[in-house]
Amino acid sequence: MRIKPVIKNTLDNKNAKEVALKDGKYQKAPELTGIKGHINTKEGLKISELKGKVVLVDFWTYSCINCIRTLPFLTEWYVKYKDRGLEIIGVHTPEFDFEKDYNNVLNAVKKHNIKYPVVQDNDYATWAVYKNRYWPHKYLIDKDGYIRYDHVGEGAYDETEEKIKELLAELGNGMSDMPNVKLEDKPPQLKQTPELYAGFNFALPRGQNIGNKNGLQPNKIINYKSPKNIEEDIIYLEGKWKSNSDNLLAQDENESSIVLNFIAGSVNIVADSFGQPLKLNVHINNEPLKNEMAGSDILFEDNNAYIIIDEPRLYNVFNGKYGRYILKVTTQSKDFSFNAFTFG
Repeated sequence: MRIKPVIKNTLDNKNAKEVALKDGKYQKAPELTGIKGHINTKEGLKISELKGKVVLVDFWTYSCINCIRTLPFLTEWYVKYKDRGLEIIGVHTPEFDFEKDYNNVLNAVKKHNIKYPVVQDNDYATWAVYKNRYWPHKYLIDKDGYIRYDHVGEGAYDETEEKIKELLAELGNGMSDMPNVKLEDKPPQLKQTPELYAGFNFALPRGQNIGNKNGLQPNKIINYKSPKNIEEDIIYLEGKWKSNSDNLLAQDENESSIVLNFIAGSVNIVADSFGQPLKLNVHINNEPLKNEMAGSDILFEDNNAYIIIDEPRLYNVFNGKYGRYILKVTTQSKDFSFNAFTFG
C-alpha cells in the first residue's frame, strides 16, 4: 500500500476546495509591475513566487509623515514573523520627484532600519493595478495569493497583527505564543492644520494657493511681500521664489522666508538643498525657537535655532505644546526648495 500519494492527493484536494471557495469572495492579488529599482531583494521579485507565504504589501513614500509613523510596526512585524512565513514588500510610490531617486530611497531604508524588500514603483504602475489612492496602504495576501485584508492610513495595528497571525495560522503555524507588538501609537488626536503643499500641481488643485496677493504663478519668479494680516493655515512667502510643479524654490541670496500661522503640536517641512548644505533659521511668534519647542532636527548656536538642510527629506521643525503659533523659517540660499508642511 502506498500511503504518501494518498495523503498528498487528499491535501491537494482539500487545498483546491479552499481556493475554489475563495474565488469570487476575495480579490486575487495583482502582480508587481513596472518596478524601477529593488532594495533588500533581487531584481524581478514577484508576489506569485511567494505562494505558500503570507505577504504584506505596503504602499509608502519616504517623506510622508503618516508612512514614517507606521514603519516601526512594519519592521517589528518582519523580525517577529518572517521565520513563520511572513514576507513584507514595501512598494515605494513617490509623491515628489526627488523620491524617485534610488539612492534617496536607499538612504531612507537604511535610516528606518528596513530589512524587508522594497521596490520602486516610480511610474505608479503597481499603484494602478491595485487601484490604490493612499499613503500608507497595507494589503495582506494569504498563502494562495488572495487579498484578505487591507487598511488605509495609520492605526489599527493590533487589528492588522491579529490578521497576520490568522493567515499565518492557515499555514499550520501555531500563533498562540505570539503576543502583539507593543509600540507607542502617536496619531494626531486634536484638530490641526492640514497638510499644505508648495508645488502648484499639488497646491492649486487642493485649493491651497499661498496667501500673498500675487499667488502661485506656475514656472514664474515672483518677489513676494508678506501682508500685515496673516490668515490661519495658509503659506505666505517673503522674497523671490520660483513656483515649480512640486516645490517652491528660493531665488534670493539676501533672504527668503516662509511664514505660517498653524495649529498643531508638531511641524515638519519636506525640503531639499540640491547637495549644498544650508542653514534654515527657525522662529516661533517672532522669537527664535526655544529648546522646549525644538523638533528633532533643530540645532542651536548662540540662542539661534536652525536646521541644516542637506538632503531631500522630511525635517522635524517644531515639537512642543499643542496650540496655535506663527512659524517663520528663513534662508539666505538660492538652493533651498520645499515641497510641503505636515503636522501632528
